[in-house]
Amino acid sequence: MTGRASRRSWFIWLSAAAVYLLAVFHRTSFGVAGLQAADRFGVGAAALGTFTVLQVGVYAAMQIPTGVLVDRYGPRRVLTAALLFLGLGQVLLAVAHSYPLGLTARAVLGFGDALTFVSVLRLIAAHFPGRQYAVVTSFTTALGYVGNLAATVPLTLLLAGPGWTATFLTVGVVTAGYAAWTLRRVEDHPAGVPVPERPAVDPRALGHQVLRTWRVPGTRLGFWVHFTTMFAPNVLTMLWGVPFLVQGQGLPAATASALLTVFVFGSMLGGPLTGSLIARRPSLRMPLVGGYLAGAALVWALLLGWPGAVPVAVLVPCFAFLSLGGPASMIGFALARDYNPLQRVGTATGVVNVGGFVATTIAALSIGVLLQWTGGNFRIALLAVVTVLAFGTCRMLLWWRRTRAALFAAQARGEEIPVRIRRRPWDAPVPQRVPAAA
Repeated sequence: MTGRASRRSWFIWLSAAAVYLLAVFHRTSFGVAGLQAADRFGVGAAALGTFTVLQVGVYAAMQIPTGVLVDRYGPRRVLTAALLFLGLGQVLLAVAHSYPLGLTARAVLGFGDALTFVSVLRLIAAHFPGRQYAVVTSFTTALGYVGNLAATVPLTLLLAGPGWTATFLTVGVVTAGYAAWTLRRVEDHPAGVPVPERPAVDPRALGHQVLRTWRVPGTRLGFWVHFTTMFAPNVLTMLWGVPFLVQGQGLPAATASALLTVFVFGSMLGGPLTGSLIARRPSLRMPLVGGYLAGAALVWALLLGWPGAVPVAVLVPCFAFLSLGGPASMIGFALARDYNPLQRVGTATGVVNVGGFVATTIAALSIGVLLQWTGGNFRIALLAVVTVLAFGTCRMLLWWRRTRAALFAAQARGEEIPVRIRRRPWDAPVPQRVPAAA
């Protein structure tokens, strides 16, 4: 798509982005409800971590199928289904008193959540020109963090007032009700634009499409960018932030939930800034990722090495910096769009989106197990975050080098490439078959 997006396209995007806002609210609601959930279901740290691991595991497992479903049936239908599953999941959670039913509810929520973000990004790719893709994507994530904000202090007050059942039952019904608006108002393509043919899903062809997408070095780079940048903020806001601050740092629950809003405001401000910057200068994408990862390593060294309780004056800037992982992870989706044709963007986006949630699952489960083994020692348990960060960074650097090799090869063949780069000393040829950027 070329030119400028119409007002109707912006309206359609806003309607779809509201679905993502609701999904983020449901996803992060356990960030402040975790301690109440432990009391309600009578479980310890490891079992509590299973709630997030299951939800995020379902989310991660569904990303590639979601990309394929979006490419086949269109984002409007998939977003409508997402709202129905999200609403059902919260209604089940509202009435759950047993641990198995609570787990089932979070799994249903994870399924509905999995259908949202890829659908919105596919909608953006269809309604907006390429130069606006990163900016509109960053606006989407910023709007999503409004849902994250609602899942901090406001949700804490609701749980303390009307209570668990009334709160989650109400938000579940409201979410399911929004499905009617989405079905009527969201359009998969701009008016007057020919709709591409959507062939029937052939399992063999489907596997080939996913494999072909995965083999593109730019897709693999996007996966590892997403893996390394967004999991740490996710782990803190989705589950372990409040327990770490209350049980590990001795802060009141209200103060802890207020501190989590730092992640929200940091991401809301950082998202549009990052999106507009990389839209103007795509060559800055990987330097920004590298700068964030280096800073994140220093932040975790400070938090885990601080003698005694970490002062709030230190926690705030540390959380503010870590919050930039969400905006930085959006660079992975820009890479997926650049290196794949439009008919495979949904699949490529799903592949990339798996990365951060696989890392979140591993880190969240590891923290819960380590807390159980060490009797609640957060200093040791949070080393799991550092380990995942180091592993992901090594893999990202490997695929950054291979993606650069693919770009130089495509440039030598006279093909159009998404970003101009200069050869560096570390750009020696990589001894492997490098497929051309698709």
